Amino acid sequence: MPSFDISSELDMVALKNAIDAVERVINNRFDFKGTSAKVDLNEKDETITLHGDSNAQLDQIKDILFPALEKKEADSSKRLESGEVQKISGNKVKLEMKIKAGIDQDLAKKIIKLIKDEKLKVQTAIQGDTVRVTGAKRDILQEVIAFMRKSITDFPLQYQNFRD
Repeated sequence: MPSFDISSELDMVALKNAIDAVERVINNRFDFKGTSAKVDLNEKDETITLHGDSNAQLDQIKDILFPALEKKEADSSKRLESGEVQKISGNKVKLEMKIKAGIDQDLAKKIIKLIKDEKLKVQTAIQGDTVRVTGAKRDILQEVIAFMRKSITDFPLQYQNFRD
């Protein structure tokens, strides 16, 4: 039976390239000279930390970061979960952004519920951080992919391992 997987994998290389591009822009901008403005990527914890002198400067860094991420990988800025702005030594601030990779249980259940409510003749199963969709015909599976692209726009999804 034909099947495919719905997943959300992080392209770490594209993310590193985007962070490097943002660092170059920050180093070259005149209004950031002599400030603590910088961006750090922690691959192990999957977090991006923005450092700045004020909340306004953090906003400026975000305005540079999000388009750079989108340029490298579409919808990748939707993958970031912003934390609280923390005050550190003196008047400096930092913001940690968690990078969400994979499909969590809540989103997987939402995907399955959407497919069942649409009454498409497919079977769905949660397999770790992916959702496997199996159907009788490949046309039905293509309908599911088209439906999912319209339905879930707030998180980047990939449709992989399409098999006949």
